[in-house]
Amino acid sequence: MLPWWVGIALAVVIYFWLHHVATQPIPQATDLKNISANVGAQLWQTLALFFQYIVPVACLMGAGLSAYGRHQRNALHREVSHVPSRRALESMSWRQFEMLVGEVFRRKGFKVEERGGNGPDGGVDLALRLGSDLYLVQCKQWKAMRVGVATVRELYGVMAAEHAVGGFVVASGDFTNDARQFAEGRSIELVGTDLLLDLIEETAGESIGGIRANITDRPLCPACGASMIRRTAKRGANAGGQFWGCSNYPDCRGIR
Repeated sequence: MLPWWVGIALAVVIYFWLHHVATQPIPQATDLKNISANVGAQLWQTLALFFQYIVPVACLMGAGLSAYGRHQRNALHREVSHVPSRRALESMSWRQFEMLVGEVFRRKGFKVEERGGNGPDGGVDLALRLGSDLYLVQCKQWKAMRVGVATVRELYGVMAAEHAVGGFVVASGDFTNDARQFAEGRSIELVGTDLLLDLIEETAGESIGGIRANITDRPLCPACGASMIRRTAKRGANAGGQFWGCSNYPDCRGIR
């Protein structure tokens, strides 16, 4: 779970420390008390002799797994940013979807803890840290149905229990109207397909701070009050021009 370079640094430090312990001469005992101390020193030296190799190798294995995990997350992000579509999100496994969402938040400046939604944490998949602030994230890769209000209520309850300042429900689909109404005014951002793909494109080649600031800096929809996404007109008199479209599209067609 540590960065790969931390694992390598630990391997080097631990090896030289244990190697120093293993090669230190033990003074000869002259009385019973010193004999007892000698036995303890010899035992510790014997353990150090073996662990000077075992522990660094374990650290290097951890570093390798960490590097592989970073490669996996970068590859997922790169793949979707090249072909940003709902199909790309739905074709991956739920675990890959969580990894992708975590990578987006990481590139936005958060420290990301991947919890997984199977533990006794109310289904929270990611815990985010931005300074001293805690944010909680639920990921829903639902292909055939919209995320309902029960999921948002569940996250809100865990936020209160853990004193989180905000939360995100990230879905590869959309949300019911009841879910959107419940989230209003409760420091919960509902991130559907369009907004998620927009964030993936934004973080394709940069790492900037604060997804929450980025989202709330966008104008609000004049029709429903949701955050808006910058879009490009594909047809009509303004084809090729950019405009702000509601993130709830097609349920809401508000524009600026």
